[in-house]
Amino acid sequence: MSGTTTAAAVLRRRAAGAGANRWVVLVVLCVSLLLVAVDATVLHVAVPAVTEDLRPGAIELLWIVDVYPLVCASLLILFGTLGDRVGRRRILLLGYALFGIASALAALAENAQVLIAARALLGAGGAMIMPATLSILRQVFPDRRERALAIGIWSAVAAVGAAIGPLLGGFLLEHFWWGSVFLVNIPLMLVSLPVGRLLLPASKGDGTGPWDVVGALMAAAGLFGVVLGVKRLGAGEPPASAFTVLPLVAGAALLAGFVRRQRRRTHPLVDLRMFRRPAFSTSVGCIVLAMLALVGLELVAAQYLQLVLGLSPLQTGLRLLPLTFAAMAAGLAGARLLRRFGPRRMVCAGFCLTAVAVLLLTAMGRADDRALLLSGFVLLGFGLETTLFGAYESMLSEAPQEQSGGAAAIGETSYQLGAGIGIALLGSVMNAAYAPGLTGGVPGVPASASAAAGHSLGEAYEVAAQLGGPAGGALRRAAGDAFVHGLHVTLVVSAGLLLLGAVMALRLPRVMQCEEDGEAVAVPAPRDAAESRVSV
Repeated sequence: MSGTTTAAAVLRRRAAGAGANRWVVLVVLCVSLLLVAVDATVLHVAVPAVTEDLRPGAIELLWIVDVYPLVCASLLILFGTLGDRVGRRRILLLGYALFGIASALAALAENAQVLIAARALLGAGGAMIMPATLSILRQVFPDRRERALAIGIWSAVAAVGAAIGPLLGGFLLEHFWWGSVFLVNIPLMLVSLPVGRLLLPASKGDGTGPWDVVGALMAAAGLFGVVLGVKRLGAGEPPASAFTVLPLVAGAALLAGFVRRQRRRTHPLVDLRMFRRPAFSTSVGCIVLAMLALVGLELVAAQYLQLVLGLSPLQTGLRLLPLTFAAMAAGLAGARLLRRFGPRRMVCAGFCLTAVAVLLLTAMGRADDRALLLSGFVLLGFGLETTLFGAYESMLSEAPQEQSGGAAAIGETSYQLGAGIGIALLGSVMNAAYAPGLTGGVPGVPASASAAAGHSLGEAYEVAAQLGGPAGGALRRAAGDAFVHGLHVTLVVSAGLLLLGAVMALRLPRVMQCEEDGEAVAVPAPRDAAESRVSV
């Protein structure tokens, strides 16, 4: 109890400098988060335009979209711990600068390789910004009630950013070229740098233990190797190919080495003992599966709406908007649902509802069914946010109070990791299901043209336009049918993963008990279920 009281006193002393400016600080932090959230989704509606201009290969196209969340997820723990050592405000301002420079590089990219590198730098900037914002927020709001409100606003901004991304991208593509989706970051960062330096308080952690940068780099490299191997398999590479096997083996070895290193260190980056708790490890797995389904399906849906239904980028963003609105509604109702049903029922029901939505969307075809898409997206958004809310609560409930910061870092990493792997895995499934419909040959179309069309639907439309006449029309229809087939296969695979998450969720606790500033706060339990611990 004395340790908790001392920590609270230190937190209040550190927050004294923020004073009445704490709400202004919250605005600055939310602008930071908004940019990171927008950049995670703004490129989705621009993928066809990028494909037409830069002509990337299937693997390059996946990396263009995937490298940002993947790099961000890989470096969250690294930069979070670095901020504790050298100062969180310093890392946040450095993230602002890197984000602005990388945005300019991405906007002016003349080939896929430069764009991939720029997106990787954006991911590194995002990894500097995300943990620093939450750490500073906790510092400037020592009062629990105000802090809860601030964190609620902070979380809502993330959902708004996910909604704004496709809309902003669609609007800019209607009036400018695809690089404009990155240029919008630069003026905001130019304002955030001086404002952040003036208003944000300086803060550091206690600095105990060495900073294990080698371990963080091992985890990042291992993750890249595994995902690269999965991508190459999805792109049709032979499983025995050296370019497929080597990344998988090297990545798995590095991740195994990272786990061994963390177990041996006195002050590990990630306290792996938390994963021995079934509810904690289950919650992390549920977060990864939920984000895998959400981001991967959003990418495939954006391509379907534009390339199959022929909607403009702005119309595509508007069609995806109900998904985010439903997610925001689920977030607002999340606390009440959690108190009533408990983590196990809430997460399991969320997964099942999402699986129903995904299977409902398998009825999508070449025609535009607005009612089907609206109902499917609403169920998808509500179900996934319900899942994420309950999984995060259960994860934090199983983390000891002294390890709550590490648990939060693991949650953010899982969130970003699930998004990155979702694009890679479901994109690979989509490519693997789409290509055979064209590479096998299309009647009346030259074999070389059919093979070229098998790379992507955008390339198929280009080849069809070059052929013209009956052959071009036949190729265009065949490519559209192949894409819809691939979409159905991808949805079925996603539904299977979601049902797996529902089964995993059965290991979560049934009810909760909150602790507030060291004093137990009872939460009504459903029926006569036993209570479990939750640290708030």
